[in-house]
Amino acid sequence: MSKVKPLSYLAVIEPYLPGDFAVEGVEEIVKLSSNESPLGPSPKAIEALATLQPSLQTYPDSFATELRKTIAEKYSLDPEQIACEAGSEPIINLLARAYAQIGDEILFSQYGFIAYKIAALSMGATPVAAPEIAYTASVDSLLDCVSERTRILFLANPNNPTGTGLPFTEIKRLRESLREDILLVLDAAYAEYCHADEYRDGSSLVNNAAANVVVLHTFSKIYGLAALRVGWAYAPLEIVEVLNNLRGVFTVSTAAQLCAVAALHDEAHLQKSRTHNNAARASLSAQLAALGFNVLPSATNFVCVQFTDSAAAAAADLLLRQNGLIPRTLNEYDMPDCLRITVGLTRHCDKVVQLLASTR
Repeated sequence: MSKVKPLSYLAVIEPYLPGDFAVEGVEEIVKLSSNESPLGPSPKAIEALATLQPSLQTYPDSFATELRKTIAEKYSLDPEQIACEAGSEPIINLLARAYAQIGDEILFSQYGFIAYKIAALSMGATPVAAPEIAYTASVDSLLDCVSERTRILFLANPNNPTGTGLPFTEIKRLRESLREDILLVLDAAYAEYCHADEYRDGSSLVNNAAANVVVLHTFSKIYGLAALRVGWAYAPLEIVEVLNNLRGVFTVSTAAQLCAVAALHDEAHLQKSRTHNNAARASLSAQLAALGFNVLPSATNFVCVQFTDSAAAAAADLLLRQNGLIPRTLNEYDMPDCLRITVGLTRHCDKVVQLLASTR
């Protein structure tokens, strides 16, 4: 046995398990387990990727200059306050590394994205899960769980894996009620699917003076670039500087940068993806609810379906898999009676409804 030992507090970490992508004995699979875009990336992104081959020997721009500039132009932000990484999850880990340590607490909602818990444990900090109400984060509950040791509050809005979200008035109330030395990280991975007037991603709360709000975005969802791994943070200048000091060099590939820039320039494809998703999500939710299933309200590209018990959820999971559809079980979230189902193409949604109807 090796005498080289990892830090003792790392022993409690259970790895994040991504959604399955295969079923033994089933050849034709539709993956509805990872919330990927069924329409795929913008044709402009595909064209951009094709131009890359002659320069594969060259390292990427470590600061993603053109990408940050394009993001800033699209969302009316300061490019100097944008940091890019290989997905938004590495930024979660960098923030935990920078602003929490052993003895500190990292707070999140009860059914929040499991990466927050892992980030806390990786730093020897204590993860604290605030109880939710009807699978929805509660500002009052989060505030009740704040202690003198709280250093970071991660909040996915809309949330994964439940799909529920909070209006901007509540997000603003949360920030105003928190101590100024607590970093509020708003994970807006699914923001582009939201169309409610009361929703905001929280970027207006990012303030160089207070320097205590960060907003995260990703190109893995509505932009359909999950395979390339690119995400970004909008943050106060001093936090961007910290992120740049900690991150590795060349983490965002040239392919990711080129395709992300191209995708940002294709507003028509973005609108097409949003329109399809939101119409298909509404239809899928309504049909499953009509069958008697409890479908949580969703502002994302998936629905979370609650069954009568864990056995019923497991049976539905098996039925879908045997017929070539892979949903996401949620046992690691302590939601064994639920399945998360990505909104696929219309025919995929229809098949989900048909199969689940056979169980009633």
